[in-house]
Amino acid sequence: MSEWMNVAPVGELPPGTRKVIETEIGAIAVFNLNGEFYAIADACTHDGGELASGKLDGDQIICPRHGARFCVRDGKSLTPPAYEDIEIYPVRVENGVVLVDIGS
Repeated sequence: MSEWMNVAPVGELPPGTRKVIETEIGAIAVFNLNGEFYAIADACTHDGGELASGKLDGDQIICPRHGARFCVRDGKSLTPPAYEDIEIYPVRVENGVVLVDIGS
């Protein structure tokens, strides 16, 4: 069942930025990649450390702890030491507000 949560007005998330929101299911990082919004669990599958403060390289987030890379678009694990993909969440923009579905 869908449960859409407000993240921020579109203007508060310009391209190349990210925002972490705390939800009942854990922290979720929302990214604006060239005007397209994506949301991932803010937890590395290698050791559970947060990801959002890592360097963004194109559509890849680099874990600040051990350097694992994940695709922000689809959650795929791209390099060791992480081998499992990260959870992704649907995102939409409605009435100028970015929303993420935490109920999927």
